[in-house]
Amino acid sequence: MNKNDLVKSVADATDMSNADAARAVDGVFDSITNSLKGGEEVRLVGFGSFSVVKRKATTGRNPRTGEAINIPASNQPKFKAGKALKDAVN
Repeated sequence: MNKNDLVKSVADATDMSNADAARAVDGVFDSITNSLKGGEEVRLVGFGSFSVVKRKATTGRNPRTGEAINIPASNQPKFKAGKALKDAVN
């Protein structure tokens, strides 16, 4: 499923127009993104939790040349599925 499929599914489930559903989906994504940027965790009970994990700077190797390269520290988004989502999938 891609974003357009998600928008159509939301529109069908809620009797919204595709344009309204697209704004709603974009609003949810923007809210989650802005919360994570601000250092907040987003918990959707029964669905899962979004958080940010700090990765340390490391040294890696270029697989083509074998040369050592520095990989800078970064923040990575993380999702942990909730129990209800896990149960629905299994």
